[in-house]
Amino acid sequence: MTLDDLNQRLRDFAAARAWEPFHTPKNLVMALSGEVGELTSLFQWLTPEESAKWRSDPELAHNVVDEIADVTLYLLQLANSLGVDLIEAANAKIDRNEHRFPAPDVKP
Repeated sequence: MTLDDLNQRLRDFAAARAWEPFHTPKNLVMALSGEVGELTSLFQWLTPEESAKWRSDPELAHNVVDEIADVTLYLLQLANSLGVDLIEAANAKIDRNEHRFPAPDVKP
């Protein structure tokens, strides 16, 4: 499945429930923020070592994947609502970061 396919599936899901009027940029960014907060809370009190082993706890692993999915879906909806091509925007950002933060000249 491509990002476009996923985006279409998400639009179809919302349309089937007549949720489009609620999917304003304001509402979507607030929902996205809430989901990022839920993802953050899963790691909040873990040590760096515990957080690196998140997959070893089946409940935590399930919740992390679920929250990452929620973040992804709300981000897709927000980008769609604003007419932003996520792939194009991400590539442009990496291009800018390559200029801002050049890789060190490391020699073997």
